[in-house]
Amino acid sequence: MILVVGATGMLGRKVVRTLLASDEPVRAMTREISKTDELKKLGARPVRANLTDPESIEFAVRGARVVIASAHAMLGRGDEASEHVDGEGHISLINAAKNAGVEHFIYTSVLHASSNHPIDFWRTKARVERYLQESGLTYTIVRATAFMDMHAYELIGKAVVTGKRVMLMGKGRNPRNFVAAEDVAKVIVGAIRIPSLRGEIIPVGGPENLTSHQVVEIFERAGGRKAKVAHIPLGAVRVMSRAIAPIHPGISRIMRVAVIDETMDQTFDPSSLRAKIPITLTTLESWAKTRIRE
Repeated sequence: MILVVGATGMLGRKVVRTLLASDEPVRAMTREISKTDELKKLGARPVRANLTDPESIEFAVRGARVVIASAHAMLGRGDEASEHVDGEGHISLINAAKNAGVEHFIYTSVLHASSNHPIDFWRTKARVERYLQESGLTYTIVRATAFMDMHAYELIGKAVVTGKRVMLMGKGRNPRNFVAAEDVAKVIVGAIRIPSLRGEIIPVGGPENLTSHQVVEIFERAGGRKAKVAHIPLGAVRVMSRAIAPIHPGISRIMRVAVIDETMDQTFDPSSLRAKIPITLTTLESWAKTRIRE
């Protein structure tokens, strides 16, 4: 049995579908069982559990051979804040997996995770990576770049194809990497099947590095309409981020990430990934055309 944590999220749902297509038995862990109807019809076995509830986690991992941790709370607040879910919650999950005798733990992290990263989410991911590596569990860590499903489409492309004004943070000229969540799911499933990937940290990204303006142009071509683009100066983004932090730390975090995206190296070279896993990576152009046809 393979337990997918965060099974109804953007990545988790694709991981579940990929596993089920290969006739793997899947237990789909989620906080809201009502969101698992589609996955249940495909053959998944839903289980209600919350990363902030250690007792429910212990129940969810029982009998699992592999645990795939794909949940996150980057936008969370209150009881579901990132420090509780991404930090304490994943450490509880690792402990429960070890106690249950799980054979392989696959952890979804982020590219550039480190203890000195300017964004707390990246520091938390690095802390959990270290904890997993020292746990004694057999592990694989998958460090992904920004999902094009969210960062390219939801934050930029969706406004283009619906005729709304696109709001870009900064000048939109710094290249960054976008990866299709489906490609990350394929890498995760590959990590289960390829023994040499155990004990590895695998950086995963897309085949190209694009500026925000190039993203706009791709969705203009895919949607057949010219975009209306406006820019928010990074200085204003920083001020807004500080102002909103006490009210909604998750949104504040996203704003700070937007500043990082425009001021630090966010590129990725996929050659090392392709050397480890034979995978055809999805371009944003092809992803956009498929998404708009749906």
